Amino acid sequence: MSYLRFEKAVMTNLEESLRRELLRTNRSGAYSSSTLVDCNTRKYHGLLVVPVPEIDDENHVLLSSLDCTVIQHGAEFNLGLHKYQGNNYSPKGHKYIREFDASLVPTTIYRVGGVVLKKEAIFQAYEDRILIRYTLEEAHSATTLRFRPFLAFRSVRAFTHENSVASREYQTIDNGIKTCMYAGYPDLYMQFSKKNEFIFQPDWYRGIEYPKEQERGYASNEDLYVPGYFEMPIKKGESIIFAASTSSIKSSTLKTLFQKEIDVRVPRDNFYHCLVTAAHQFHNRQKAKDANSEDERYLLAGYPWFKSRARDTFIALPGLTLAIDEQDYFELVMQTAERGLREFMEGKPRTVKIYEMEQPDVPLWAIWSIQQYAKYAGRDKAYEMYGKLIQDIITFILSGKHPNIHLDENGLIYCNGRDKAITWMNSTANGRPVVPRSGYIVEFNALWYNALKFGAAMAIDKGDTKGAEKLEELAQDTKKSFVDTFVNEYGYLLDYVDGNMMDWSVRPNMIFAVALDYSPLSQQQMKSVVDICTRELLTPKGLRSLSPKSGGYNPMYVGPQTQRDYAYHQGTAWPWLGGFYMEACLKLYKRTRLSFVERQMVGYEDEIDYHAIGTISELFDGNPPFHGRGAMSFAMNVAEILRTMKLLEKYSYQK
Repeated sequence: MSYLRFEKAVMTNLEESLRRELLRTNRSGAYSSSTLVDCNTRKYHGLLVVPVPEIDDENHVLLSSLDCTVIQHGAEFNLGLHKYQGNNYSPKGHKYIREFDASLVPTTIYRVGGVVLKKEAIFQAYEDRILIRYTLEEAHSATTLRFRPFLAFRSVRAFTHENSVASREYQTIDNGIKTCMYAGYPDLYMQFSKKNEFIFQPDWYRGIEYPKEQERGYASNEDLYVPGYFEMPIKKGESIIFAASTSSIKSSTLKTLFQKEIDVRVPRDNFYHCLVTAAHQFHNRQKAKDANSEDERYLLAGYPWFKSRARDTFIALPGLTLAIDEQDYFELVMQTAERGLREFMEGKPRTVKIYEMEQPDVPLWAIWSIQQYAKYAGRDKAYEMYGKLIQDIITFILSGKHPNIHLDENGLIYCNGRDKAITWMNSTANGRPVVPRSGYIVEFNALWYNALKFGAAMAIDKGDTKGAEKLEELAQDTKKSFVDTFVNEYGYLLDYVDGNMMDWSVRPNMIFAVALDYSPLSQQQMKSVVDICTRELLTPKGLRSLSPKSGGYNPMYVGPQTQRDYAYHQGTAWPWLGGFYMEACLKLYKRTRLSFVERQMVGYEDEIDYHAIGTISELFDGNPPFHGRGAMSFAMNVAEILRTMKLLEKYSYQK
């Protein structure tokens, strides 16, 4: 039995099938996404969604969907599905689905009377091109296929509506057409591997509705332009390839190309392989700006709306690369990220496309990421590659050059977050942080202590005794002040301290003070923190962002934008935090917690076939049944689950 296989009962039940989403990506940020039954439920869904840098920094939906109609004896059976206003679904093609399998590539089997049609879709790895193969497996009489493309040509953050500006012009090309609705957009090339007839029949399909946008309190309907349809006969056993792209291709090469793309895919036949495939979906490659430069490598923070963000990059990088034995990609991404970090530290204009590099904890997470590299590749290699960067980051902070890091005499770093969100808990409402974490922030200072200790260890390795002693002295000051400032009489850590303001909320940020390689806490203090996280924050989907016992607990990430903003970090559960929690458990209790951590992993595996299949959602409700919410695929979550699996492997072999 296939790992990601869904029977007819699931596919024909829209309550079940519409909540399950598909994501196919390439390495340039383009993607193809919809639900299992090809009914778009988000404005971000589309068959071909690509970046258009000539317009803006967003992705754009060019081809929204493609309806396929089977014609026999003059009878038409449309396999498409769209939701229209008034909760109307048309043309209800999902009722013909017999099964769906996504273990290798998304494959749908349709049965229409005596016709059995197989559809397989794949996104080309290094081109903005979606490929769909239709194979007629059974047919007792002459069969014709008709394809009707639905065009949008809009940003993923907007909608299109019927208008007189949209161009209806098209040009005939090799087994297809090319068209462009608006100036500034690239041409859309739609081609088939077989000769066909294109019937120009322009029309707008009005009032198409996206229920996911309704749920989120946004506008939710648009009109899509259909220029006409393609029609061609198909014989039993024959395959026809459809390609949609921003560039033309020789139609005679489509069949070979499709098979070539399939041959390099790794089957998603278990939890681990699903996560590896998901990890690769975050890869982003941008061409060099000149002949003397190398291509830039990034990690996208998630799909469908996230870009590359600095904190997410450094936190996710070890899990998405080292945990799956891809050291080379770690080095490629770090090469780009280091350039961006140095540009920030040196006050130079940003040339890399990594956002939020100015956040105070970013350089500290960069050191943590290198620390994981050192454990994988060895400290000698880490020093060779990144020793200078570690030194420069610590010097940058010590010299007071960061605009929002002040190193106090007590050894703690102070950051102003009262008016602008500066931590990963970055939701805002009415222009203000929902959680205004400011002053001495617990994970910032845990990371700072860890950075000083790691920097000292690296200095000792290289014989820099004087440098190591200085860092050790600073670390000891930080350690004492950390304990004095954050440890309270109830056995957990204050979340932040700003003058007389102390945040007594039980939040997961204290887990970093245990999970990091160098902790300022005693063994007993670490165990106390882990115990409280276990009792008040742990869920099957990671750690809650706030304890149910703390004021303001709001665990359900639902409703309009403002309502969701207030819930985002007030009780929702995050798998990536669970990764650090499980690392802390293994660090303290070693093999005795292996079975406990393995049971926790089951909670994540349950998600693989429930929301965006094969990957992990951005966050989860903090209360049962812990529904997945937000973005369909989130890099830090996938990364930390993979890193936890690597840690499990490590501790399993320890005696």
